[in-house]
Amino acid sequence: MSAHAEPETLTTEVLAPGNPYRLYLQDAALSHLADSRLVIVDGDKMRVLSVFATGGMGLTTLSPDRSEIYIATQYYSKLNRGDRLDQIEVLDALTLKRKAEIRIPPKHAQSLPYRDLMHATSDGHFVLVQNATPATSVSVVDVRNHTFIGEVPTPGCWSIAPSMSAPNRFSTLCGDGTLLTVTLDAEGKAVSQQKSRKFFDPDKDPVFISSANTGDQYYFVSYHGVVHPVNLAGEVATFGEPWNLVTKPADVKGGWRPGGYHPIALHAGSGRLYVAMHPKGANGTQKSPAKEIWVYDLSAQKLVSRLPGNNAMALAVSRGERPRLFVLDGARAGVVSLDPNGRGKPLARMDGLVEVPVSLGVQ
Repeated sequence: MSAHAEPETLTTEVLAPGNPYRLYLQDAALSHLADSRLVIVDGDKMRVLSVFATGGMGLTTLSPDRSEIYIATQYYSKLNRGDRLDQIEVLDALTLKRKAEIRIPPKHAQSLPYRDLMHATSDGHFVLVQNATPATSVSVVDVRNHTFIGEVPTPGCWSIAPSMSAPNRFSTLCGDGTLLTVTLDAEGKAVSQQKSRKFFDPDKDPVFISSANTGDQYYFVSYHGVVHPVNLAGEVATFGEPWNLVTKPADVKGGWRPGGYHPIALHAGSGRLYVAMHPKGANGTQKSPAKEIWVYDLSAQKLVSRLPGNNAMALAVSRGERPRLFVLDGARAGVVSLDPNGRGKPLARMDGLVEVPVSLGVQ
């Protein structure tokens, strides 16, 4: 006779304080859209810490101090039809308990989870959410007082890039090749909207909405490999001199171009810019996974090394003095950790983490 089996008791644990290598993977789960997920991974030990439901087509971002997780999501009363409810969910980043649910208009973008569709302002007071009906606008949510403030129309513009020095300001890319900068008052109401000059040609060489920044200095990269330095401190965006990623004749002939969903990452301390690159670039290859990752010295605007691409669809680099470069492998739906100062040999990897490899964020 077999021994009597004691019933298992289910328990939960509080996450350890986040280290610089904690990763956040937003899974759009396209085969079951009503059930997107956030996968939290310890990028140091390469183990899953949590899988958290984010409703239908969820978007996520972190508070500036990394103490809270914000989710913009939707639910239907009959799962895939019926009454629609959109809300911002505020989670404690340590316990993953919901701290608040804030109703927002049923307009938040039902999109692949690009990181640049939702951001907190630099002081953590407001969360900004991209809307599409398909008319474009941005919802402003007060996450301190758990209230919806209002909606800022941004016709023809898409994505959110917050100013770091002006916590009441954000910019958005526009289809005419300009940037629209919106300034809010202390209550979160728009008091100024100023368009910049045209800085790229959307017909000849559009830019990725994904960007990388150090403070107010942002860097946008174009489909053909042109880097556009942009400063977002003021009421109107200003621009530095653009420069080319691909300069060697052999690379130009080989058709090397950026590609992926988030093809650019920046480590401010070392001044290194990382770009996911693929050869034989042509019209329509801008979502191609990386064959190589090119590393640039930003101050010199110079290519300093070329690392294996690991099929990168998104890049993220940890903050601090010992950075690691994390690659979202589009072929194996996993994450690869690289020493950015080495020759690109993987330190660790973990595959099969998500169904749809699009978005990779770091603590």
